[in-house]
Amino acid sequence: MSTIVDARGLACPQPVIRTRDALRASDAVTTIVDNETAQQNVTRMAEKAGYAVRAEGRDGGIYLDIRKRDRAVQPASQPVAAAPAGGPLVLMVPSEIMGRGDEQLGHILVRGFFHTLGEVRPLPDTIIFLNSGVKLVATGSPVLDDLRDLTGRGVSLLACGTCLGHYGLKEQVAIGEISNMYAIAETLLNAGKVVSL
Repeated sequence: MSTIVDARGLACPQPVIRTRDALRASDAVTTIVDNETAQQNVTRMAEKAGYAVRAEGRDGGIYLDIRKRDRAVQPASQPVAAAPAGGPLVLMVPSEIMGRGDEQLGHILVRGFFHTLGEVRPLPDTIIFLNSGVKLVATGSPVLDDLRDLTGRGVSLLACGTCLGHYGLKEQVAIGEISNMYAIAETLLNAGKVVSL
């Protein structure tokens, strides 16, 4: 029998957290969400933990049937261990400008930084965009070409879904993945090094 998690109406990252809690007690969970972002976030978390996810739209929500994969295909989920000191390099971008002071200068600096980032080593493994930093992954951003180049080189881009919603930009994301605070916190805590702009 599947455990039911009704996550409709819950703010990020509650659908992910409640589903993960239910999965600790059961190999079969049905999570009900009411938006595509929650569906994607729950699905990513479950698949990363070794579960198969089947989504079905029904009246009143999106039903995510989450089941343990065949152990021969995927080992049982285990808690994620902290990354060693030489682990992933994560860049955190909390603003659409760089530095404090003159805002126009801050826009020039952030454009210059992302243009230069593709020329230096090491590249970050993941770039996390928070607060007004999410504007940099939206349509019309002056750094989209540079971000496309970085993703082509294997850099992962995570944009805070709550932040995108706050600025009304969820429908304008041009690059990267809409993420949630659970995944962002996990990425930061498992990083070998975090650099914040």
